[in-house]
Amino acid sequence: MKKTAQLSLLESTIKELGFSLRYEKGNFLGGDCRLRDDKVVVVNKFLPLEGKIYTLALVISKINPPGLAPGIAKIVDGLIGTSLFNQDLRG
Repeated sequence: MKKTAQLSLLESTIKELGFSLRYEKGNFLGGDCRLRDDKVVVVNKFLPLEGKIYTLALVISKINPPGLAPGIAKIVDGLIGTSLFNQDLRG
């Protein structure tokens, strides 16, 4: 699957999980947060495509929703399961 298709799939999954998705500029990688009563995922808009995909996959793995589509689970497991930073970012 092309990386742009992966990104679109991850973006739609984030939105289906009830999060709003924002691409902002700044000196950060990204992640999920609560802003008042809203659930927001913020991603650095200057990250390369792979960085955006990794950030969204990391958020989805952290949320760990039940009934995740097999295609999404494959992307998330492929990225997060083999990450060198897996222990540091999720623990």
